[in-house]
Amino acid sequence: MWVLALACGALGYLFGSFPAGYLAGRLAGVDVRSAGSGNIGATNVLRVLGKRWGYPVFVLDAFKGFAAVRLAFILVKYWPAAKPYAEYFAILTAMLCVVGHTFPVWLGFKGGKGVATSAGALFGLMPLVVPFVFLVWVVVFEITRYVSLASIVASISLPIIASLFAHWKLIDTWALVFFSILCMGLVLWRHCSNFSRLLKGTEQRFSRK
Repeated sequence: MWVLALACGALGYLFGSFPAGYLAGRLAGVDVRSAGSGNIGATNVLRVLGKRWGYPVFVLDAFKGFAAVRLAFILVKYWPAAKPYAEYFAILTAMLCVVGHTFPVWLGFKGGKGVATSAGALFGLMPLVVPFVFLVWVVVFEITRYVSLASIVASISLPIIASLFAHWKLIDTWALVFFSILCMGLVLWRHCSNFSRLLKGTEQRFSRK
């Protein structure tokens, strides 16, 4: 099963490292690494290039997380001995997908913050949880107009909501709760600079228009 684990890990990393934001910027004639926050994620693309490019980048970043997880489940079907551990292989794939997005080898290991890709991977793993976390994100964003703060609060809510669903037997394994804690930790770590700007009052808001 080590071969399957390596295959899932490689699959996740390669999917995650697809630099949708960077490529969108290049198509628009802009290197997003040198504009706005310098991040290749959907938020910076939206801020620098507008909705025409920002929304498709968000969808692609989320889709690669979802697709990697679902492909991992398909791979496990062809490996009879691994079927009882299908969810664990999918979690491994999801973890490496988020790592690939955050540290893509093609861009010197300088990628996005992993929010959209984490959301897509989580939807592939536990689709019942994601709408509630997304609702938290929307509420915080609508109140504050800070994408970073909405992402931070939503990431903190994720393991709480996942734990409740595990307690109510609505998701299959507590390993998913562990994965949600890892996602929270990565998102919080990647938003350290945003924490600082939020405290200083210099974080950029999105206008209501």
